[in-house]
Amino acid sequence: MRRTVFNEDHEAFRETIRAFIEAEVVPVYDEWFAAGQAPRDFYYKLGELGIFGINVPEEFGGAGMDSHKFEAVLYEETARAGVQFGGSGVHVLLALPYIKMLATDEQKKRYLPKFVSGEEMWAIAMTEPGTGSDLAGMKSTAKLSADGTHYVLNGAKTFITGGVHADKVIVCARTAAPTAEDRRHGISLFAVDTKSEGYSVGRKLDKLGLRTSDTAELAFVDVKVPVEDLLGEENKGFSYLGHNLASERWGIAFGAYAQAAAAVRFAKQYVQDRTVFGKPVAHFQNTKFELAACQAEVDAAEAVADRATEALDAGELTPAEAASAKLFCTEVAHRVIDRCLQLHGGYGYMNEYPIARLYADNRVNRIYGGTSEVMKMIIAKNMGL
Repeated sequence: MRRTVFNEDHEAFRETIRAFIEAEVVPVYDEWFAAGQAPRDFYYKLGELGIFGINVPEEFGGAGMDSHKFEAVLYEETARAGVQFGGSGVHVLLALPYIKMLATDEQKKRYLPKFVSGEEMWAIAMTEPGTGSDLAGMKSTAKLSADGTHYVLNGAKTFITGGVHADKVIVCARTAAPTAEDRRHGISLFAVDTKSEGYSVGRKLDKLGLRTSDTAELAFVDVKVPVEDLLGEENKGFSYLGHNLASERWGIAFGAYAQAAAAVRFAKQYVQDRTVFGKPVAHFQNTKFELAACQAEVDAAEAVADRATEALDAGELTPAEAASAKLFCTEVAHRVIDRCLQLHGGYGYMNEYPIARLYADNRVNRIYGGTSEVMKMIIAKNMGL
């Protein structure tokens, strides 16, 4: 079936990204993997390439696009090469929508030019040691000072991707207590400068996968946040968080599909090159059947991912549709990557092979952005169940 989601501009962008990855990432990726993070100066290169400004208005130094298809190309090309761009995905996919949606013109003038250049990397801090999917249970607080010039932020966050290198972090904190009628009431969002006194980065967490994206614990002790850095209105943070969940889940869904497609590519190449009993592994019927079944699943996931992309760009992707796409694509990727690793035999368990890293990287897709179980609840509720 002919694919229609991308046009000539997207394919030209693909060629640029593929060449960039081959020149700037592949030769040093093993070093990043061993270090557990991409180097900070890599993000300046992404800024120079224009990656961070694709969906930023031209008046703030961006390209002024209003499409997620260029991000989709990035997902496909990084997966194809078996690499990650560090924690930069959070910078664009998660942080930027909040800035565009909530920031005032004055804030955008302060934030976006440095966002585009990579001079200021952004992360978002929602999860706390005691709150994951249940964000309404967060304990971090931000209290307005007596003179009304700043908020005093206290609390802790964990699993913050990009947290080590971040220069700005969108922090979710309570500015009011929950009410008996609505425990989600009272959450607000702040753009916090990581150089602020009382702000500290704790452990860089040792993860199973996504080894090159820095993930950290954060702590806030009487951090002063100027009132000029409140994003949106006080106490409406929970509704803001819900607004961007569809795009976040689309990103996870599309990324998972891209990983599954890459796994088939890696496995196909391996079984053609690997010889057992005097024949290439690809010669055996079981190999052909396994890869054929995997390809069929990838084809289905591609269709779901592409349909979700078109709906997202049209502003029509509903929360239930995003949940369905995430559930389907991540479950497909789980099955396909596992089967492709099996075809590698013992070598599939070695980190020097991209399939092993892909196996570990993929596992979190069914957890973050809402677990598969949460996705099923959303879908069932939409079905009237």
